Amino acid sequence: MNLLPTAEQLEIVSAAAQFLEQRMPVEHIRTDRHAKMAVGADEWREAAEMGLLTLGLPEDLGGLGRAFDDEVLLHIELGKHLAPGPFLAGTLAARLAAVCGDTGRADEIGSGRALVALAVMRGHGEPHRVKGTFDLFDAVGARYALLVARSGAALVDAAVFGEPILAESADPATRMASATVQAAEPLYWLAADTDWIWCRAMVLSAAYLTGLAAAAARAATEHAKIRVQFGKPIGVNQAIKHRCVDMAVAAEAAQAQTCFAAIALDSGRDDALLQVLSAVIVAGEAAVDNAAAGIQVFGGMGYTFENDMHLYLKRAHVFRHLFVEPADALAELLAQERAQ
Repeated sequence: MNLLPTAEQLEIVSAAAQFLEQRMPVEHIRTDRHAKMAVGADEWREAAEMGLLTLGLPEDLGGLGRAFDDEVLLHIELGKHLAPGPFLAGTLAARLAAVCGDTGRADEIGSGRALVALAVMRGHGEPHRVKGTFDLFDAVGARYALLVARSGAALVDAAVFGEPILAESADPATRMASATVQAAEPLYWLAADTDWIWCRAMVLSAAYLTGLAAAAARAATEHAKIRVQFGKPIGVNQAIKHRCVDMAVAAEAAQAQTCFAAIALDSGRDDALLQVLSAVIVAGEAAVDNAAAGIQVFGGMGYTFENDMHLYLKRAHVFRHLFVEPADALAELLAQERAQ
């Protein structure tokens, strides 16, 4: 199986990268860290107009009709550029609304006219009744919330969460809050046996983590080439050289496993869950380990707020814990049957 991207896929990724560099540069994360919203309304609408939220939707439902692995490559690119904002929630919410037959609401979300917060249930609750305690991401200004659980996914009116309790995040580009709901009816509930949104969310979060791992490896390697000590680039030292190679290998392994997980899920392979869990674990470890190692490669500069490496590490911790705890994912992976 050829896991290399096609020329058309590379063109899509290149266009997304150019947009992110121009309209959502990493520098904005620092300058806008105290803003209520992580991304501006104009930038969000422009991103939606490019099709970044509807890449995988069928054309008859208002999307671009691309395969799931195209969405994965896009989210890898989002991770590389530390893209803020509810890209994950918007992508999945537009799909959920479209699958449920509400093309009008899918277009509202996919066009960027309505923001969608991500609601992650913590502890025990009833997701299909929107009952329990939720961690909310990018809730400010959101019209809807996407509730993702193992048993299914729900699109909810954001008003059911009332006035969420804002929480400070270590990541300056992540807007967090929490809310407890006694019981509310969702706008739509999509069971896992109809369309397993939870698994798609797992793969796309693994893709974002893969992008973080790749960007951290690239930044550390470039620094090792140009940082000179005692008359030589620090990259000539084996301790630095080997660490950079290990980072690159980890990022490549994460991308290969994540792309294969997307193909396995999209094609209905019997071992799809095993591949998805593997992707989440491999990509999560690669993102966290690469960012931590990158801080060491940068030395004293790696610990400063002006350096980007700490942003990769903080975002990696956010995405790594979104839909499943790493220890739980590993335990479930070990309990799976052998790969197909």
